[in-house]
Amino acid sequence: MIERPAGAVRGFAFIGHPHPLYGGSLDNKVAATLARAFLALGWVAVRPNFRGVGDSEGTHDDGRGETQDLLFLVDEVPRLGQWKALVPAPVPIALAGFSFGSYVAARAAQDLAQHSRPVRALVLIGTAAGKWPVPKVDPTALVIHGEVDATIALGDVLAWARESEVPVVVIPGADHFFHRRLTTLKRLVVQNLAGAAQLAAAAGEGPVPSGAEEGAGDA
Repeated sequence: MIERPAGAVRGFAFIGHPHPLYGGSLDNKVAATLARAFLALGWVAVRPNFRGVGDSEGTHDDGRGETQDLLFLVDEVPRLGQWKALVPAPVPIALAGFSFGSYVAARAAQDLAQHSRPVRALVLIGTAAGKWPVPKVDPTALVIHGEVDATIALGDVLAWARESEVPVVVIPGADHFFHRRLTTLKRLVVQNLAGAAQLAAAAGEGPVPSGAEEGAGDA
């Protein structure tokens, strides 16, 4: 699923879904909410099905192959004919993921950083710490977790976050799938990305995305 924002394009955001062996797919509501947040701020939102899901070939690979697949898309999607003229090189890249997808996104971000291609934004929701060996992330990453997540304990996420010195935003009363909290989740992501973009623009690192000043996508 590749979706283009209504206005000018800021970059490409690649979004990972939850565990394929437990029903995770690009249609997951949290993954779709992340896509809407990025779209609101001018990012092309790319939501792949991981290998073995839907029409994607292959079988589940515990995050290894999924990371390589995501990195392949990061390289190839901006080069496709209908997309390559939208953003001049170097193309800004953002990564995001929910649950198992957070593990894949963090691994991909680590690989890109090691190859001197740091992502412009990293958003991890329901981070799979304690379930998977999530690598350290840049302290500027946005990490959001539900207070009453029974799938991935908040304590495990906080223990992982200490190693990265990254703040964790906790949504009171939210479970793992953020039932009845998706609007709050989207607002937090939009506000964080818009604020980070404004800081980058002030530092001369790029333009403020369309809608940032008006808080686009808060609804």
